[in-house]
Amino acid sequence: MAEMPETRPAAKSNASQVGVKKIAPYLGAEISGVSLATMNDAEFQVIHAAFIKHEVLVFRNQNLTVDEYMAFARRFGELSVHPFSTSLAERPELIVLDNDEDAPPLSTDQWHSDEMFREEPALATILRSTIIPEVGGNTLFASMTTAFDSLHPSLQEFLCTLEALHDFKVFRVLYSGTREGRQRLLELEDLFPNQRHPVVRVHPVSGRKAIFVSPQTTKSILGIRDFESDHLLQLLYHLPQIPEYQLRVNWEPDMIVMWDNRSTQHYAPRDYLPARRRMERLTIKGDRPFGVHGITQIAAVCNGEHRVGRHRSGLARPAEAMISKPR
Repeated sequence: MAEMPETRPAAKSNASQVGVKKIAPYLGAEISGVSLATMNDAEFQVIHAAFIKHEVLVFRNQNLTVDEYMAFARRFGELSVHPFSTSLAERPELIVLDNDEDAPPLSTDQWHSDEMFREEPALATILRSTIIPEVGGNTLFASMTTAFDSLHPSLQEFLCTLEALHDFKVFRVLYSGTREGRQRLLELEDLFPNQRHPVVRVHPVSGRKAIFVSPQTTKSILGIRDFESDHLLQLLYHLPQIPEYQLRVNWEPDMIVMWDNRSTQHYAPRDYLPARRRMERLTIKGDRPFGVHGITQIAAVCNGEHRVGRHRSGLARPAEAMISKPR
């Protein structure tokens, strides 16, 4: 009788060791059993699937080097350089949010999704704690897919027909004090003209619909009268304030949190001041939002192919005072 060839048991995937624990009713999961510094492809697939499903992920006890942190972020896509936020000169993709009594944060206490002023807003944001205050400094998240699902079907149908105009209005104050600042503002207006995005965007992976307006960037809803736009925006701005749609993250040392900008909004209270809070942020480039009826025909209100608000090099805004502070 012929001898059967020896067979070896298949190697067990490390993905089975990755824990995904839901931490709020409508969004948020804590990931455990994985080091983001040495994550393999199978583990990444579990994390990516959890990211799409839960919209916000929390990772505890992740003591990464800067290079390891950036390598983890690049697994999700190309990193963005923010034209208005302070970043490290040698790593312009790494935004440093170093705030205290002398350097308070700029408008983080408004509900928003990151980089909504771009033609292609951010896909995801990843934030890690380096210095945290003893009290306060939490971050709140709201599921804008749940916010849409909560609306009456007739209102859902109406909102899906609308587009809104977006501007980097919250950052204009950075350039208003001097003639040089006003000149720089004109240059930035050329690079980042007003954009029109659907009021309800469709998530390109999950297919879920999400409210996509924010007091940080939205100027008006197009195609309706000003007072109608104002009242409708106030209604939509109220949605992320509903506690049932929220997750509140209490920061710990070596914690990393990432969120899906296509389906969530976030809010960072200034309640920790005058204490110091230092965070490091990475942002993943996204794609052009589309609604139920597809991508808008006109992405930029200003004509001209060069005025598209895409990602450009050399736009980082290093801060000498920030760089000189000890970590």
